[in-house]
Amino acid sequence: MHETLAPAQRSGFPAPLAVLELFKPITWFAPMWAFMCGVVSSGAPFSEKWHLALAGSILAGPMICATSQAVNDWYDRHVDAINEPNRPIPSGRIPGQWGLWIAIIWTCASLAFAATLGIWVCVAATLGIFLAWAYSAPPLRLKQSGWWGPAGVALSYEGITWFTGAAVVTQALPDPKILILAGLYALGAHGIMTLNDFKAVEGDRQLGLRSLPVIMGVDKAARFACAVMALPQIIVVALLVHWGLPYHGVAVGLALVAQFGLMRRLLSDPLKHTPWYNATGTSLYVLGMLASAIAVGSSLGGHP
Repeated sequence: MHETLAPAQRSGFPAPLAVLELFKPITWFAPMWAFMCGVVSSGAPFSEKWHLALAGSILAGPMICATSQAVNDWYDRHVDAINEPNRPIPSGRIPGQWGLWIAIIWTCASLAFAATLGIWVCVAATLGIFLAWAYSAPPLRLKQSGWWGPAGVALSYEGITWFTGAAVVTQALPDPKILILAGLYALGAHGIMTLNDFKAVEGDRQLGLRSLPVIMGVDKAARFACAVMALPQIIVVALLVHWGLPYHGVAVGLALVAQFGLMRRLLSDPLKHTPWYNATGTSLYVLGMLASAIAVGSSLGGHP
């Protein structure tokens, strides 16, 4: 493909602030939150495991999530040169092949760091790194699919990081209850990722990216996203009650009822209200994650 990037990109070294911008620290919150949910759900005493929790949170956010952002920006550099030319790579602030080299170096550093935190953390990190490359890089480039792209991100940001949080403090395969919660909330996050695609419907259509809003239409995709977010939470409520944790189940249920109310406004005009819903409904979703983690953690930790 013909290079259309800034001439300044041909030589030199990247500025540290440009590298930090490439890593997009704002995106680290979601996986770090899921990671801490994993830590809490393990029931392990935090006062004794804080150093492992700190190391794992660094792995989840500033390392693996940052790697995924670098990989994505490198393989999107030609599109960004047209649509977002001020980004670090197309603007030339990260010159030459440095975008690719940063992604490779941070991949190796993340895997090496994960290897020091136990076998299960290393396995989870390896899968997360694989999905980071598979999402953006050919030949898989999962982001071109409205089904596989959101699934890969949801699994990485919610399921794998939740698993990692529990595994790093217990140094063992997490309890089945933890695995079930991580899987359910990762499934629900597919809906959140679908909503994120609404901001780029026209661009995706022009570029041939088959996001769900493109192939289903905005209204149907919004209803699908709401259903995908809600169903796992309904199952979580039922499971918490079944596991003898009814008060926590009620807390998650109330958060879900509030989301239903917010979804009504979202569905009235998905393109207009998606940013608003991401700030309100999605916040309730992640608070429900924490409530569920506290519930299971109290059970596994032997506390009432």
